[in-house]
Amino acid sequence: MTAAKIAISIDQRVLGRIDSLVRAKKYRSRSEVFQIAVSEQLARLAEDSLARECSKLDPSEEQAFADIGLSSDLAEWPAY
Repeated sequence: MTAAKIAISIDQRVLGRIDSLVRAKKYRSRSEVFQIAVSEQLARLAEDSLARECSKLDPSEEQAFADIGLSSDLAEWPAY
């Protein structure tokens, strides 16, 4: 993986906690802490976005679409 260097501003207390984790060998470096934290937050945002979009769906309408799909699929399946 190629990495880009960035500069950020962070509260000293938060940085102290991160440094404590690195010293305790929970993480190899500050960079690893930030990479993991940012990746996890982006994944959470994506999940939240999907959940919000799914909540906009009408369950009865979705069921009707599924039923239409099932009835056409059943006609194409060979008999057992």
